[in-house]
Amino acid sequence: MVKKQSIWPYLLVAPAVLIILCVVFIPVINAILMSFQSYDLRRPKDIAFIGLGNYIEAFSDSLFWNALLRTIIWVVFGVGFQFFFGFVLALLLNQSFRGRGPIRAVSMIPWVTPGVLIGLMWRWIYDGNSGVLNDILLKLHLITDKIPFLSQTSTAFPSVIVTIIWQGIPFFALMILAALQGVSHDMYEAAEMDGATPFQKLIYVTIPSIKNTIFVTGLLRIIWVANSVDVIFNMTSGGPAYSTQTLSVYVYNKGNSLDLGYASAMALLMTLLLLLVVIPYLKMNFKEEK
Repeated sequence: MVKKQSIWPYLLVAPAVLIILCVVFIPVINAILMSFQSYDLRRPKDIAFIGLGNYIEAFSDSLFWNALLRTIIWVVFGVGFQFFFGFVLALLLNQSFRGRGPIRAVSMIPWVTPGVLIGLMWRWIYDGNSGVLNDILLKLHLITDKIPFLSQTSTAFPSVIVTIIWQGIPFFALMILAALQGVSHDMYEAAEMDGATPFQKLIYVTIPSIKNTIFVTGLLRIIWVANSVDVIFNMTSGGPAYSTQTLSVYVYNKGNSLDLGYASAMALLMTLLLLLVVIPYLKMNFKEEK
């Protein structure tokens, strides 16, 4: 006799599914539809289907290509240095020393601080008139005059990259530290008995043991940093002269100016570009696990 299937499990998950549909899937479908329209809320009477018009405009838009190049630099340097310093910090915090607990807690502050607050704080640090960074550099006699870090194109983008690196270091440190806790001490002891140096233990024991954590955290940070808007927008709004405008900031600025059709098209192009990065990354990891 076939058991009658209960409807209760479906009723219990229905609210969560409904929320996901409303918050994620419906807006995504709406964005896809808008990307094929001339959807500018400043001219609501002119909203019309234009096919691939927005996508063609994006490929001929120099600001789009500049923003894309800047996004690549933003992700490569931002995530790369976040991982390097986060990995070093995790190795240090994994050692036994007095006050390790409070230091671990304090080191997480950049990660738990809201991005808006980070942007405002670092904008003050970089301020050309009253910024603390200029004050320190002047007292150390490293500069002779104050530098408007966020007001000139040569220093604005490196400055926001330093900020995103500072923000993301604790994330890598926390995740890698958690993974290091699970590495068996027997493996280190066996390596020592074989005469392995600390560097060899790092390369042949530590890194292979935590490679899955490195993979997941790296993938997450690539996606998050590529989509990051709050830090740059609150520091420079993409300026000066578009020198800090990444693709996500460009999409936000276009959407903020009510050109939702073009913003939606660029957002979808950005999603496809991230998939081009993520899918090979996933395939490479799966091949290594087989």
